[in-house]
Amino acid sequence: MNFDETVRYMKSHEWIRKDGNLMITGISDYAQDSLGDVVFVELPEIGATFKKGDAFGVVESVKAASDVFMPQSGEIVEVNTQLDDNPALVNESPFGEGWLIKFRPTAPEEWSELMEMVAYKKYTEELEE
Repeated sequence: MNFDETVRYMKSHEWIRKDGNLMITGISDYAQDSLGDVVFVELPEIGATFKKGDAFGVVESVKAASDVFMPQSGEIVEVNTQLDDNPALVNESPFGEGWLIKFRPTAPEEWSELMEMVAYKKYTEELEE
C-alpha cells in the first residue's frame, strides 16, 4: 500500500477518497478478498442522503451478503452503474473501476475521524493474527 493522504478507511473496510468537492467510496482490497467473488451490488438512489455509519448498499458474494456503510454523511450524486452488469469489478479493481458511490459530504469534519492508510493496514494485520 502506498501512503495517500487523500484516502481514509473505516473499520468496516470501506475506503473514501477526495475527488474535488466530492468523495468516492468503495470497499477495500481486504474486504473484497474476504468476501470472495462478488456476484451482485445494490446501490442507493441518486439524491439519497445518509449519515456517517448508515448502510447505503449491499455487496453480495458467493460467501455472504454484506452491508456497506457511509464513511461520512452526505448526498449521493453518482453510483457506479458498471457494477450492474459486471459486479466482479469490485474484486478486480476495488480501488479503481470497482468504486461504489460518489457523494457530496455534508459534514466535512467527519474526515478526521477516519483511519489513514497506515493505521488501516495495521488494523487489518491485527485481524489476521
